[in-house]
Amino acid sequence: MIQEAISFLRKELNNYFNQKLGNPSLEKVICGNISKAFDGGDDGSLLAGKTVVSLINVEEDTTYRQQEKFTRNSNGVVYRNPKIHLNLYVLFAVNTTQANYEDGLRRLSLIIQFFQHRSVFDAATSPELDPRIEKLLLNMHSISFEQLNHLWGVLGGKYLPSVMYKVRQVVIDEEATLSEGGLIKEIQINDRVKTVISS
Repeated sequence: MIQEAISFLRKELNNYFNQKLGNPSLEKVICGNISKAFDGGDDGSLLAGKTVVSLINVEEDTTYRQQEKFTRNSNGVVYRNPKIHLNLYVLFAVNTTQANYEDGLRRLSLIIQFFQHRSVFDAATSPELDPRIEKLLLNMHSISFEQLNHLWGVLGGKYLPSVMYKVRQVVIDEEATLSEGGLIKEIQINDRVKTVISS
């Protein structure tokens, strides 16, 4: 689901850029590892002049954690591990040169403008969203200058115009059944049977 979520956001942002900047035949937004922009290899040349969408961090959202490891259905009880809800921290970096720095700042403004206008994506507003993704919620994630310095140090390059967003409601579910069992209808206590009424 991580790849599907980020790829969807890239396509949506690319469509928005095409509306605002023209030249729809040119892909302006790509998924990639922004650190490759600084190594001077073939990967770096592919990122030149692009807005690069990079996954920076993944965390479990424990507020949605389901404690029960079973669900009831008409046939009985199905035991399975609960779904994992994730928050993705996604960096949108504009890989510009000094010659087109102002264009890079315009693209950065358009990114913020787009997610200000559309911060929630679901099946009703975005039919092309993967049906396994119920909803994506985006919030801008601000970091301090110290954290910014560490981030770009880890990425191995100098700062590029960029903004980070926290993407919530990405769910990972293998949908694998651990075991199944029937509903408990009777309990035997001291050799006597007590009927359990289940709703």
